[in-house]
Amino acid sequence: MLVTGLLVGIVLGFVMQRGRFCVTGAFRDLWVTGNTRWLTAFLIVIAVQSVGVFTLDALGVISLSSSPFPWLSTIGGAFIFGFAIVMAGGCATGTYYRAGEGLVGSWLALIFYALFSAVSKTGALAPAVTAARGVTVEASTVHGLLGVSPWLLVAVLAVAVAALARHHLRRRPAAPMATLPARRTGIAHLLFEKQWGAFSTALVIGVLAIVAWPLSWATGREAGLGITGPSSNIVNYLVAGDAEVIDWGVYLVIGILLGSFIAAKASGEFRVRIPDALTTVRSIGGGALMGIGASLAGGCTIGNAMVNTATFQLQGWVAFGFMIVGVGAATRLFITGPSKARLAAAGQASAPAAPAPASVRS
Repeated sequence: MLVTGLLVGIVLGFVMQRGRFCVTGAFRDLWVTGNTRWLTAFLIVIAVQSVGVFTLDALGVISLSSSPFPWLSTIGGAFIFGFAIVMAGGCATGTYYRAGEGLVGSWLALIFYALFSAVSKTGALAPAVTAARGVTVEASTVHGLLGVSPWLLVAVLAVAVAALARHHLRRRPAAPMATLPARRTGIAHLLFEKQWGAFSTALVIGVLAIVAWPLSWATGREAGLGITGPSSNIVNYLVAGDAEVIDWGVYLVIGILLGSFIAAKASGEFRVRIPDALTTVRSIGGGALMGIGASLAGGCTIGNAMVNTATFQLQGWVAFGFMIVGVGAATRLFITGPSKARLAAAGQASAPAAPAPASVRS
């Protein structure tokens, strides 16, 4: 049954690569342009998965549970993670699928993300992470806190996301980009050449997220999609050789890497790209901070912002918000701040020289 994790991962990696599903870009767009199209796509994944997972719970296929909310580590860890994904050039899943495209910077970020996830979960930083996550409040879910049925929240989320999607779909589409003549026809053209839409990609990912729950539970791993824990388990297996840590999630992340490679290779987008020195340093630092932040927060953009939000865990929604705040801080530091400084410098350089004082002219 573990092989189902590999199969789901391959399809997920393929879909994310072909759909260019970048969570970091979705969050960054909020701060740079104010565009919410990709954030809406991300919310579609959450809404679709929410309907599916509560249906599975109602049918007895899975049994959702909750635990006290580690508010302090969630806030701090989510902020660190959001800051780090801008440095690394992608979130946890984005780093996996970009590594499959041949980006060496993503390889480095991925290695240090997995390494520091293990260091934070089972290594030298584990006592500090455990202590931070020990600061909790009893409230654990949004519907429990409000005293309402989770289905009410599912309905509100579905309606709100549908309204956002309708808003974007009704806007006049931009002029189509010039494209090369199709080299393939039929399903091959759709899979490997045609540009995928943000919302259609999100729908597929949402369905995959639902399917992941029963398949993962069937192997004894009582969770849905997740990236940080499996990445940590890979490092622990390589170091200690403990085969028991190789679970459904490990097969999932390996599959994401393989699926993105297949998609990139078949579509002609695979190319080994060597980063410059600054990008290399940021990729390594960003990957390390991603591992620490995700361990503190209890998950990454998938485990927390996509999965725990779908089950209306307070940890998921609080992490979601502070990841966006962290992305905003890093965007200000690394992108919009330097851009404004360069524009200001260019403006000063092109401005006409001020006339000399009268005493000098005379």
